[in-house]
Amino acid sequence: MLTSFFSNSRPINFIVVAVYIFIFYLFANLQALFSAPFWVIWQEVGMFLILVLSVFILNFISGRNELTGRNAYKSILFAGFLCMFSAALQNNDVIIANLFLLLALRRILSLKSQRETVKKIFDATFWIGVASLFYFWSILFLFVVYFGLLVHVGHRFKNWLVPVAALLALLSIVTSADLLITDTFYTLADWTQAINLDFEQYRNLSLLIPSAFLFALTLWSSFFYVLIIQKASANAKSSLFIILLCAGVALTVGVLAPTKNGSELMFFFAPLAIVVTNYFQSMKDQWFKEMLFITIILLPALLLLL
Repeated sequence: MLTSFFSNSRPINFIVVAVYIFIFYLFANLQALFSAPFWVIWQEVGMFLILVLSVFILNFISGRNELTGRNAYKSILFAGFLCMFSAALQNNDVIIANLFLLLALRRILSLKSQRETVKKIFDATFWIGVASLFYFWSILFLFVVYFGLLVHVGHRFKNWLVPVAALLALLSIVTSADLLITDTFYTLADWTQAINLDFEQYRNLSLLIPSAFLFALTLWSSFFYVLIIQKASANAKSSLFIILLCAGVALTVGVLAPTKNGSELMFFFAPLAIVVTNYFQSMKDQWFKEMLFITIILLPALLLLL
């Protein structure tokens, strides 16, 4: 049974997830790869490796902070959600921004150790700032930084100024690089993106089916996730809630995104994978668990037929 195979965290599970992503990444970018010059092919190889690295970081974050049990559910779920949306596999900016957001999340969750807090706040803010250079609305994840700061180290006033210092440092680096490369200043217009509230694209079945499925899965699994948070220890409760906050911010980014093609949901997949993994771990109906798991894994293949 598939759930039994992924119930452990072993190298073979990670290899299977990487192959699974590779298959759908290849299908999503097949046309571009055939007509692209050699250097673009290497660029696409790099993007695939970034996706695999993102899975590894997600697994590390989950294990280090005890967000889930020691299993491979979150890895294959993240891959399944990702492969449902071909546009997410084609958008290099979103793929890179998501990697930096995962690096930021790692630093935010580590604030509970109460060690090197200034460095961790700076790093988390800096990575979110870098992510926003690729995808502007990911800047909203600064709310997660300030929530983590408030929960763990909010009693020290100087900590509240660290995110500002991190963003100013990034601005200095970006401006200097822009002056050296293009001899122009990096402006607000270069950074920001417009808000688009037109969801007409979601009437397309290739977007409507997976988004409706994820919406239903989110509502159902979030109910159990909240119950899990209530029963968790005080130390684990804040980390679990931060994941829920990340999911909320990611959905907000998706609503505000300038392009509605499914790639804007990329930032939602990692927190959702953790939420659904907790639901799987608490599920007692093995038959329903297996059917739901198989549906998530096979739905990307069925969507290719559309």
